[in-house]
Amino acid sequence: MGKRKRRGPETATIESAAHDGRGIAAVDGKKVFVAGALPGEQVEFQRRKFRRNFDEAELLQVFEPSADRIEAKCEAFGRCGGCSLQHVSAEYQRTLKEQTLRDNLQRIGNVAPDEWLKPMTGPVWNYRRRARLAVKDVPAKGRTLVGFREKHAPFITDMHRCEVLSEPMDGMLDELSDLIGGLSIRARLPQIEVAVADNGIALVFRVLDPPTDADRQALIEFGASRNLRIYLQPGGLDSLQLIEPSAVTEALCYNLPEFDIRVDFEPVDFVQVNGDINQRMVHFAVEQLDVRADDRVLDLFCGIGNFSLPLARRAATVLGIEGEQSLVARAAENARSNGQQNVDFRVADLNKIDGTEAWAKAGWDRLLLDPARSGAAEIVDRMHILDPQRIVYVSCHPGTLARDAGVLVSRHDYHLESAGIIDMFPHTAHVESIAVFRKT
Repeated sequence: MGKRKRRGPETATIESAAHDGRGIAAVDGKKVFVAGALPGEQVEFQRRKFRRNFDEAELLQVFEPSADRIEAKCEAFGRCGGCSLQHVSAEYQRTLKEQTLRDNLQRIGNVAPDEWLKPMTGPVWNYRRRARLAVKDVPAKGRTLVGFREKHAPFITDMHRCEVLSEPMDGMLDELSDLIGGLSIRARLPQIEVAVADNGIALVFRVLDPPTDADRQALIEFGASRNLRIYLQPGGLDSLQLIEPSAVTEALCYNLPEFDIRVDFEPVDFVQVNGDINQRMVHFAVEQLDVRADDRVLDLFCGIGNFSLPLARRAATVLGIEGEQSLVARAAENARSNGQQNVDFRVADLNKIDGTEAWAKAGWDRLLLDPARSGAAEIVDRMHILDPQRIVYVSCHPGTLARDAGVLVSRHDYHLESAGIIDMFPHTAHVESIAVFRKT
């Protein structure tokens, strides 16, 4: 096979948009996806990735901008791979995401809801309370880069702030760069985990070599001067070491005031990145499950109890199941600290169940599903065993939600009452959604 001829910049008119917001042009009979381009625009682009049926390109210049285009707020937009939709309004972004959900439900699941829910919305800037920042010492630039990966290359974006990170982390990238640049292990510190709680901020520094005493002191002083909790992580999640302050009197937490619930978590635990949206999502899920005082509720993929604990304020009994032992232990402790005795938690790999589990046959009135991107195929296949009257399914991938919705409707006699998007990740192409089912 001959060597591919190197292409220079090209010009084309964008004819349509992909579900993730990329513009699509047809050039010499082949589709080219141009990140950042909008339908109707004439643009200059550079192909970066070559596929059999399409190519991916970087936007170089817009000659005729669309009326939908706005100026991106972030200086790093277009280079940083963290956000892909800052060049259009929040309303346009939600329209794209809702269309993605509609198309997936129809094409994959062959279903449509009775009601399309209004998008669940909240703050669009400074919303991100959890993040994983990449770190790379780059002598050629004379600094240590801290930020997100570039859009078109496996490098770290040279950026100075992030408009979607929660305050004050949004403006702390240069300070972190200076801090790490002064450490002896600056080339052996690849990542910082950020966790912004209601009662504090934690930074987890992933270290591949032990820090020197001077390094530790620099990290401690950085945390003390900014009221941050500083952790080292030399290995797996169980290697977490708090070094500043030397002791803490309370865990990191977020609150769900509507239910009088406080949820404690460790800085490496999974929590929803958008606190405001999470409160709205929990309210909606509990409301749509229509939980009565004598109901038995099953919460699958329960994590640290984000839905289980509020549901237990309404139901007779709640059982939360999760695959990670550490999360189950945290959920159980959260139940105890909130004075809840009607909720229990256990560990199970929900991708490997066979329907013979005692908990599966215990009889459930309501079911909450909040799986990972792979969805809940094993659970849905055995829904005739669980047989709840109502299901609320929270999804982070519209394709797997559509697949599972199709099975629920076609094979298990459920009806799709409503569905809609949750704007959990503004300015990104990530589509979070929620769907409500009732047994017919």
